Amino acid sequence: METLIKDIKDYVFSLLQEKLPSNVIYHNYSHTLRVVTKLEELIEGEKITRKDADLLRIAAWFHDVGYIDGAKNHEEKGVEVAREYLGDKVSEDDFKVITQLIMATKMGSDRPKNQLEMIMKDADCSHLSAKSSEEISDLLLQEFKLTGVAHFSELEWKKENIRFFTEVHQYHTHYALENWQPRKQKNLLKLYKSVDKLESDIKENKKKKKEKEIRANLPEKGVETMFRVTLRNHIKLSDIADTKANILLSVNAIIISIALGNLIPRLDNPSNSHLIWPAVILIFSSVVTIICAIQSTRPKVTEGKFTREDVKEKKVNLLFFGNFHQVPLNEFTWAMKEVMQDKEYLYNSMIKDLYFLGVVLSKKYKLLRITYTVFTIGLTVSVTAFAIAFHFREHLQVVIP
Repeated sequence: METLIKDIKDYVFSLLQEKLPSNVIYHNYSHTLRVVTKLEELIEGEKITRKDADLLRIAAWFHDVGYIDGAKNHEEKGVEVAREYLGDKVSEDDFKVITQLIMATKMGSDRPKNQLEMIMKDADCSHLSAKSSEEISDLLLQEFKLTGVAHFSELEWKKENIRFFTEVHQYHTHYALENWQPRKQKNLLKLYKSVDKLESDIKENKKKKKEKEIRANLPEKGVETMFRVTLRNHIKLSDIADTKANILLSVNAIIISIALGNLIPRLDNPSNSHLIWPAVILIFSSVVTIICAIQSTRPKVTEGKFTREDVKEKKVNLLFFGNFHQVPLNEFTWAMKEVMQDKEYLYNSMIKDLYFLGVVLSKKYKLLRITYTVFTIGLTVSVTAFAIAFHFREHLQVVIP
């Protein structure tokens, strides 16, 4: 039997060298040799009979030779190759056992029915407890890709390995459970850690990619500078307009206070009747000036709300507080992220903000111009009226002694 097994080894080596497709890089002679080597360890550990050990060795050498014709039903093809080679070299009963052992390695097969099948299944999956388990697994993944059997990403493959370790595979022999299972558990722990790291890296890469996209969608430095300078100038002009309006408010408030406190009480005296119209003109022009100044600084109250549809349709300008001051923070945060991710929307919002700020400035300066005009005309007319009133009063005093 030893001679037969040696001949089988040489035959399998030659067969795989000649007929095994080049894209089968895992289920090759190296894999078969690894299974046979681990089988010897199990044979020694389980202390089975010599005949049973020889049948296991024969089955191990033939269990994956079916890959010369493809992965599909390779166990059945392996049985056919074994039948063709062995012929009458083994008894029919022994070949039946060999067939059962080869078929025991089929993925998804029934639980092993006897000790020999347990040994065979454990030897076929001995790599799960190997120190090089990760490298062997990666080799199998590459074979899947090359042969078109399946396509997994690195993370998907790691998770598939975890599923196989925990839900599909288990060792059956006492020797494997005592000696291989602890190392299998260590390899499983490495898989969990590897999955955690991959998921963390993927999240970090997605975050960096998103930040990069956001940065790419932000305005270029030159455009950004243009908007910054223009908006700053507009705000300064708005401050200047408000300051001018406040000056006019203060001056005219003082004029009205002096007029009401010193001039109006004296109009009851008939000798001061000539001052009535100049006083009325002065007070009236000051009141109109104050009203115009107030109008130029009067803020406009807006609704301060928007809907998600407004944001999706790019109808709302979120750069102006009056459009969002009554919206919940989470909604505003969502909306701003939408704006930041859309370069066109962001540009349009900045343009709208600049435009409407300019419209407001135009209204302010028009009202401010009217205010200054009213104040200038009113002051001029009132001073003229006072001069005329005093002139006529002195003339009357000369004519009427």
